[in-house]
Formats: sequence, C-alpha cells, structure tokens
Amino acid sequence: MVTQVFSDELFNLCNLDFNLRNQFFSMEIGIIGLPNVGKTTLFNVLTGGHAPVGNFPFTTKEENVGVAILPDKRLQKLKEIYQPEKITPAIIKFVDIAGLVKGASQGLGLGNQFLSYIREVDALIQVLRSFPDDKVVNVLEEVNPKEEIKIVQTELLLADLEQVERAIKKLEPKAKVGNKEAKENLASLKEIKKNLEQGIPLRLSTFPEHFSFNHFLTQKPIIYLANLAEENLDNFSFFKELEEYVRGKEKSQLFLLCLKLEKEIAELNPEEREKFRQELGEKGEYLDNLLWGAYRLLNLVTFFTVVGTEIRAWTIPQGTSAVKAAGKVHSDMEHGFIKAEIFYYNDLEKYGSEKILHEKGLVHIEGKDYQIQDGEIIHFRFHT
Repeated sequence: MVTQVFSDELFNLCNLDFNLRNQFFSMEIGIIGLPNVGKTTLFNVLTGGHAPVGNFPFTTKEENVGVAILPDKRLQKLKEIYQPEKITPAIIKFVDIAGLVKGASQGLGLGNQFLSYIREVDALIQVLRSFPDDKVVNVLEEVNPKEEIKIVQTELLLADLEQVERAIKKLEPKAKVGNKEAKENLASLKEIKKNLEQGIPLRLSTFPEHFSFNHFLTQKPIIYLANLAEENLDNFSFFKELEEYVRGKEKSQLFLLCLKLEKEIAELNPEEREKFRQELGEKGEYLDNLLWGAYRLLNLVTFFTVVGTEIRAWTIPQGTSAVKAAGKVHSDMEHGFIKAEIFYYNDLEKYGSEKILHEKGLVHIEGKDYQIQDGEIIHFRFHT
C-alpha cells in the first residue's frame, strides 16, 4: 500500500482539494540512495509527513508520496500589498523509495521493484550518508559518499541498459526488412547502448530530438545531498573533494544538510521554528536551498496571478508562451486568449501598487507568443 502524505498545514494553507492534487503539481522529485542514509527522514522533513524510519535496511517497503511548499518570500510581500484572503504557493511532489543496493537493477534487495516508481518523476535527489554513527546500520561499513554515488548510478545505468536492449530487439526485425526510420533509430539506440556500457548516463549523451527518454532513469537531472552530523555543517572535511567529483564526474550540484537537526526543527511549532532558523543563520537556510536547487534543476520559472481574493504562484518550464501559461491557470483562458497584462514583481515591490506602475508605464501588454519570465505578475484577458 502506497503511503501518501499531504500535511494538514499545507492543505489548510493552499485550500487544496485532494481530488485535484494530481492536476496541481508542476514538478515531481524522486528521493533515492542506499539504505539508512536519511531518505525517508528527508521526505518527512520536506512534506511534514510521518513515514516510518528504522535502523535497518528496507524500512521503506512501499513508496511514500507527499508534497512540500516551495518557499517563495515574494508571496509574503504580495500578501502585504494585496491583503488577500487566500495565498496558494507553488508546491513540489516528492516520491521516496526503498534503499538501493548493488544488484538492485537485477532484483537484489527491493530496488528493482522500486526503480519503477521513479520512472515518472522529473528529477532525482540522491541522499548521501556523510555522518558517522555506530547506532545506525551502514551497508557500506564506512562513510563513503563517493562510493554511494557510484553504486546508485551503476544501478540506474544497468536498468536503462536493459530497457535499451529491449528496444533494440524490437527494432531489429523492421530494420532488417529495410524500414528507413527503424534503421536510423536502431543506429541511435546502439550508440546510446555503447554510452551506457561505458558508464555515460543519457543526460550527458546526445540523441535525436524525436527520441523520448522520459522513462529512462539516467536521463533525469539529479542533485546530491550530503547528510551530515550537525557538528560537521561548518567543517565538512571532505566537502571539496566530493563537490569536485559531483561537479566534474556527474555534472551536478552538491547540497549540505543535517537531517537529524532538520527533523528536530520540523517538530517545533511554526513560531519557534522560524526563530530557531534565524539563530542558525546561513545553516537555517540549507533546506530552502535544497528546494530551490531542485526547482532550478528543472529550469522552471514562477509567475503570479491575483484573481479576486486569491494570490497564486504558478510554475512553468522556462520558455513557456503566454497562451500556454494562461492554459495552466484555466483551459478557457488558453482557448479564448486575447492578451496578457504583465508587470514585474520587483517593480511592484519598489512602488507598492499597480496604479503607480500604470502611471509610470511599467505595465506591458503581450500577445500569445510572448515567453513568460520569472517573477511576472499577469492578468490574462480572454473571451468565453
């Protein structure tokens, strides 16, 4: 049975209907890693959930699904200006799966079953055990985050290789009888197979634009989270070496967090939580940094709408046209699109009202092909 976690705080804030939740998500992130590295603790911290955490491998036997609010400070300022009855922030859906081990792609441990759960996600976060603790079982018997990356990436590569090999077998009969498209695709697949065998993930490979690799695990962008002991947040001895490996070998980013500390913070009431984070200074922003890192990983932008008594944040891929952004709000807006009246959050923050922006000529009108920029506030004009 799948564990689904949607915190009361989130749904009270967003006033969301559970039946609409699948339409609401703009991004979905899979949390992966070896057993006992802190995956489910991260999931619980992010989503306000209570998925079981245990001191042995494979405590997570079903996927956990939950959502987290994207911490956008711009909404607070918009609240001060508009005084709305309702604020709806952007949210991220997270999927936490069982720990992966060597041989997971061939069915060892529980990994083969759970790899299928993350084929639909948009991106991945791999949690790395970077803390020493004799009380928490370590399947590697030593703290070695670089080795953890290699093990998990190998399993993802092997799982993709198996899929590519199956695709090749399906295409070969058509290619043998002279089907031109099959021949071209077969040649591309064989090149991809070669790359996978050499340890090159699909996200670092090139292939024809018409190829769809959404369900391939190594095509998904990935970031890494080093789960540290609290005393090591300021002095992570092998941070530089690990960061260089992540940036060089994986072409990715490394984030730091003490999940034990974050769990303790999450258990405080909101007022105490905010005060504690302020006392922590830069370290108090590490969790938000991770969320924004996932957001940027997917090349997303946020625009805002003010309709009636609601301010709402919307996330869309960078380069989305105005008419498609209107469709994100409501299909009628896309079908009946006339124009978009747009101004920038930074201008509104500076001058404090839409009226002043109009007077200063800081509101612009755009057509359906205009590409929406991050931080724009939009009034869509449409006919029904």
